[in-house]
Amino acid sequence: MDQPVLSPPSRPLPRLRSPARRHHPRQRMAALAGAALSLVLTGTACSGAGAERPAAAGAPAAVAVTGPLCDLLPTGSEPGNPAALAGQPAEAALQWLPVLTTFEAAVRASELADDLHGGSGVTILAPTDDAFAAKFSEDNLDQLFITDKEKLRGLLRDHLVAGSLSLSDMVAAGGVTTLAGTKLTVTGGGASARLADQADTVCADYRAADARIHIINRVLGNLPTTGGPGGHRAH
Repeated sequence: MDQPVLSPPSRPLPRLRSPARRHHPRQRMAALAGAALSLVLTGTACSGAGAERPAAAGAPAAVAVTGPLCDLLPTGSEPGNPAALAGQPAEAALQWLPVLTTFEAAVRASELADDLHGGSGVTILAPTDDAFAAKFSEDNLDQLFITDKEKLRGLLRDHLVAGSLSLSDMVAAGGVTTLAGTKLTVTGGGASARLADQADTVCADYRAADARIHIINRVLGNLPTTGGPGGHRAH
């Protein structure tokens, strides 16, 4: 039987928050859990060191995700745990991952959801909120979201790869080519991998419908860096 599509928490497109005011992932997890108390979600494992946690008795086969950030993300029976997201549309799965609010909002703002469906699937290299804050100032992000949507689409395509590839698939291939045509080397293995010698996977191998989602700690692509300590909104 097909898994029902969860109704993710509604998120308006942001006037982007200052990194100093960004909620800690555990705080956002608590908010998500409160909004979804009526959901009964199956459990799975989330490992920060590559070792799988045992699934609860009677639970479906676990979806193992690996990387140092995994222990801060939903697991067990919490809303947004890896097994609950398996089979969900990719854009819905993204909304349940509390460290991907900027990336998920960028997908909606760019109207690129169709690129996450069909064919042989897609691999999503999704930078964290902290990665976006380090790369872009708030004003720069607002400009991308509102007026430079073609540039935003190009940025996102640098984080999408044709085919639903696991972390081990990418490492074995030694590299991938993004939908923007950029070739990325992939090295490492085990719980994480390094992409283009500039970003690392921090929680890899989420499964969605025809998609794999790998959370990474840097924004890829060649747009200039405007973020960091001086990247707050101009007044």
